[in-house]
Amino acid sequence: MLQSYLNGLIIAIGLIIAIGAQNAFVLAQSLRREHHLPVAALCVLCDVLLVSAGVFGLATVLAQSPTLLATARWGGAAFLLWYGYCALRRACSRQALAAANQAPRSRQAVLLSALAVTLLNPHVYVDTVLLIGSVGARQAVPEAYVAGAASASVVWFFTLALGAAWLAPWLARPATWRVLDLCVALMMFAVAVQLIRG
Repeated sequence: MLQSYLNGLIIAIGLIIAIGAQNAFVLAQSLRREHHLPVAALCVLCDVLLVSAGVFGLATVLAQSPTLLATARWGGAAFLLWYGYCALRRACSRQALAAANQAPRSRQAVLLSALAVTLLNPHVYVDTVLLIGSVGARQAVPEAYVAGAASASVVWFFTLALGAAWLAPWLARPATWRVLDLCVALMMFAVAVQLIRG
């Protein structure tokens, strides 16, 4: 049981920590202190549900359906290009980009954006459902494996959310936000291009 837990923890940490669209979004929300803890909790919940689905059978279904994978690929690329464009537009704006100078968004709007960044990104399915899930399906105690992967997700997303929020007072300059939005835009474009190249 402990071995299955540790396998889930180690494999999930290795895949979650890689900077991608979801992590860039959590970081941006955390630096803005805009509903960052609910965003982190939502990301953890999505990870747990997707890993569980992969461990208990969905990985096999997705691997055998080119149509589902193609739909996720093109839909995800379109969303990431749009989100990257919005971040690039903010980075090029002459307006101050500090969190205090932006109109706050509702929790619902932020959580819907977090869901879109999470669920419209095919890399999430490849990482959580196919890779983490298929390894978990072969574990001696798959439930312990899911718990290990969930632990990795909790530690990573809440560390990212709380750590970035703690640094926010030192990062509250317009130039910092321009750089952050530029980095987010580049990350979104890079992931979208990878999806399009397929």
